[in-house]
Amino acid sequence: MNLSKSIDFLLDKAGDVIKYRLRKEILKDLSDSEEEMLLEKIRQYPNYRLVEKYVKPNGYIGLGMHSWDKFKETPMQDGESAARLLSYYSIPKDSPIIKNFINALRNDIILEEEFSYYNPEKARFRDRYLGLRNGGGLMVLIYTMQAMLGYGDDEEVKPFIDISYKAFESMMAISGLDDITKFNPNLKKKYNYPYIENDVYLPCVYHLTTLSHTNSWRSEESIHKLADAINHLNNIMKDDNNVHIKIGSNYYVPLWALIRPIKAYGTGLHDTVLRRMLTEVAMLGVGTRVKVIERSVDNVMEAISEDGILKPVFNSAYEKRRFIESIRYPSPYSEISLEADCKNEVSLWCDFTFWAVQFLSLVNK
Repeated sequence: MNLSKSIDFLLDKAGDVIKYRLRKEILKDLSDSEEEMLLEKIRQYPNYRLVEKYVKPNGYIGLGMHSWDKFKETPMQDGESAARLLSYYSIPKDSPIIKNFINALRNDIILEEEFSYYNPEKARFRDRYLGLRNGGGLMVLIYTMQAMLGYGDDEEVKPFIDISYKAFESMMAISGLDDITKFNPNLKKKYNYPYIENDVYLPCVYHLTTLSHTNSWRSEESIHKLADAINHLNNIMKDDNNVHIKIGSNYYVPLWALIRPIKAYGTGLHDTVLRRMLTEVAMLGVGTRVKVIERSVDNVMEAISEDGILKPVFNSAYEKRRFIESIRYPSPYSEISLEADCKNEVSLWCDFTFWAVQFLSLVNK
């Protein structure tokens, strides 16, 4: 797997975040002084400056987590967005901004205060441990963000790692969503979907993210079982699936439940979290044992075969503008650009090409 053309392109054209991650994580040729120099440049990026702006004296960052837009100055004023940015920029886990944030995420007194700005948020905090098996509760987010920031293998998070693994493992026992869902035809709802009970396992993208950023669950056997579960999930799920979670007498949308097939990468396919999901599956160490990864590798290799550059294809200028706008900030619902400004065509190519190098390196590893 020769990626030299892609790497040369990135070293010549990419911004500081990509150069930092390329040299630190893939080439592994970064000296301590070079690392600190690049980190200092990254700290001047607009989104990072926003994260710093929203750091509170108690260490928490932003307003709640997966929070309400009407209360935020910018999309970065949110605990989940802040954690995602720090992770995507690969800020060292021992940095004060991360250590203090982790301490806040593990302090119930601080959390209760941070989720008291709105009555629905108070309820979320009160019921925070519900829905761990299927992505229905606040602690799913809090545990996952700790994993993304490098603290997922701590005792604090290990119970959720076990739950995340079991959520995928449980898929091997079913032949479709009908095996675990119920339906109440008498509900007077605009969207009356099938539902699962709170104690039923159903994997979501947060379970995937937690496993991809942790190691304590890994053995050759567990990795193979997880790969088989993902293949099975992709075979049995349908593109039009929908599901709710019933908690008490209320019905909730699970946090990005994996109830539809994960698609293979294609240069003209711009699902808002496609690259992120494929990267996290590759991070599990499954190689090409997962079929959608194998197909994506073939497609990426073909796309970069000529000059090493991965160039996304858009059907219209409007589609391109919408996509670029969607990757401007990190969020649960989109990928994130590692370049400061992806409106520039070359910067967009850098963003995609780094993803290609990272993805292929993870699969090869």
